[in-house]
Amino acid sequence: MTTTQDTERDPFPETAPTTVVGAYTGSIGVVGWEPGKRSAEEKNTQRLLPIFLGLMVAMLLAALDQTIFSTALPTIVGDLDGVHQMQWVITGYILASTVMMPVYGKIGDQVGRKPVLLVAIALFMLGSAISGMATDIDWMIGGRVVQGLGGGGLMILSQTVIADIVPPRDRGRYMGLIGGVFALASVAGPLLGGWLTTGPGWRWAFWINIPLGLIAFGLFAFLLKLPRPQNQVKVDFAGMITLGAATVALILAATWGGSDYAWDSWQILSLFAAVVVLSVVFVLIERKAAQPVLPLSLFRSRSFVLTMSAGLFMGIAMFGALGYMPTYLQMVHGATATESGLLMIPMMGSMLITLIVTGQIVSRTGRYKIFPLVGMVIIGVALVLLSQLSVDLPVWRVCLALGVLGLGLGMTMQILVLIVQNVFSPAMVGTATAGNNFFRQVGATLGSAVVGSLFASRLMDLLEQRMPAGTMSGAGGSDASAGFTPELVHTLPGQIQSVVVGAYNDALIPIYLWLVPFVAVGAILMFFVPETTLRTSNRITSEDTASSEKEPAQQR
Repeated sequence: MTTTQDTERDPFPETAPTTVVGAYTGSIGVVGWEPGKRSAEEKNTQRLLPIFLGLMVAMLLAALDQTIFSTALPTIVGDLDGVHQMQWVITGYILASTVMMPVYGKIGDQVGRKPVLLVAIALFMLGSAISGMATDIDWMIGGRVVQGLGGGGLMILSQTVIADIVPPRDRGRYMGLIGGVFALASVAGPLLGGWLTTGPGWRWAFWINIPLGLIAFGLFAFLLKLPRPQNQVKVDFAGMITLGAATVALILAATWGGSDYAWDSWQILSLFAAVVVLSVVFVLIERKAAQPVLPLSLFRSRSFVLTMSAGLFMGIAMFGALGYMPTYLQMVHGATATESGLLMIPMMGSMLITLIVTGQIVSRTGRYKIFPLVGMVIIGVALVLLSQLSVDLPVWRVCLALGVLGLGLGMTMQILVLIVQNVFSPAMVGTATAGNNFFRQVGATLGSAVVGSLFASRLMDLLEQRMPAGTMSGAGGSDASAGFTPELVHTLPGQIQSVVVGAYNDALIPIYLWLVPFVAVGAILMFFVPETTLRTSNRITSEDTASSEKEPAQQR
């Protein structure tokens, strides 16, 4: 019998039987891929090219949408009179994508990645069309939710396909390709977003997703060939609905608490009670489900639990910090939509460099644990630097802090995914990847919701305290700040403009320091993650299939 300790050292020993079973059919070089054979490598390279082309387009679609949207966001919410609901434009997308992640991961394991990817792209394009036609802030939020329903599958399924075709030991080399997509989006997105916002209009920030989506859809439909699972499909509808409801209740409590309702109000307490009840019901459902959407066996792996928890805390800090930075640069430092996006390039550039370097080191040495540990410390330093910003400091100080943040993120994000994928069988890698990303996205949604709620309430309080009497009231007594856009703010009279800019700075910047403890907890958790041997093949064995709904075979 193999012990848990043995498993953490080598979850898939090279002595495992290599009998290929009927769990998957299809040909992409996954089954029996041994990287030591040159001819096999050459054949796999030819097979991988169209697959990676499609994956990179899908990732570019999701990444470019975010960089274009972030630069256009202040103008969008200003034009739609929805500044105070800005956090829901962000949170709605993240919440929808979070709820869908385990669904995409599980169904992808059951029916194959390709059809699920096509559905995700179609939903993403539909949400883009709805958002592009929005005439009020509620319509915009609804469109972003539909976008999120598709966006939740783009990144998850792309990561899972990479896990299908590239062994963990070699996967680090492909991090550069992934990072290159985000680097391209970080440069092209702000330029395109700024040009669209000031030129044809912000609606084209959504319409541009349609041709990109059609390209990705076509590449996957005609070029992508992946293994097709032959397992019996049993959809865990009860588990999916319960998990989604618990997640929504948690995010609503985090978003409304302290702003719309007091933390001890019956509304917030009821939401927290619903989270507890739904979580218990979810566990009971998953124990009996034939094909659970989030198998409880995942939580028997120390690597999964610790990495998932660390990712959740990192998500709170990362998305809480980044969600409002483009708005801050436009409102406080007077940057245009294009300039605010370009000022984020130091973060993406440093992240790309560390992503490539750490990926190469991991592939050559097989050692990886040190990178997320050091990365989280660097993220904490970056948050401290961000918390010291002020209206009077030069903009290069913002770029410096963002560059430091990128260094930490590049050393952390992909390694967390790699750790989880390495300790689960290929037949379960989609579910495990989705589970890990789900909890990180829960953290991201909580971070965006809480920071957005705190920022909005603090901004209103500061504006009411500092503005001359009667300035905050618009026509009909409505709140004039709901229609603030960067262009409007910087045409205000000098005294009022100074008040608004100072309020934006003082409402947001101190929150960054409050995020440091979350990163510290994540670093502590990562310290206890066992460093397992990275597999050098993606063989699908009878043992793998037998353990597909359990803890990895050697942890039974």
